Amino acid sequence: MPKKEMGACGLICQECSILRASFDREEAKKFRDWLLDVDRLDECVDVTDFMEKGPYCTGCHGDVKTHWAPDCWILDCCVNDKDLDDCSKCDHFPCDRLIEWAKENEDYAEALERLRDKKSKAVINPSVG
Repeated sequence: MPKKEMGACGLICQECSILRASFDREEAKKFRDWLLDVDRLDECVDVTDFMEKGPYCTGCHGDVKTHWAPDCWILDCCVNDKDLDDCSKCDHFPCDRLIEWAKENEDYAEALERLRDKKSKAVINPSVG
């Protein structure tokens, strides 16, 4: 089984609706509807058109021009400013802002725990981090 890619924030990319939206109709509908709910999409487009035109996510370490949210504060802080793979490698981990972000929903809370687990394994065995 291939290793799952983890975003800078600790979310698992392959489980994310945003990444899956280009090939999974159900996930595309969820992502489109969420974008409409948070006013990040101007009009309701057909799911098929949405799947073809995007937005797409190529992950935190992909081309920022195709990242679904190039203004993501975690992407900006962790990857762009500090050139880190993920937040667990930051000297200030976990920062207050990341802790508050994790309170927003269960997926974010799990992402923070994943990062904490990675950090603790790296402390015990530095070759893991």
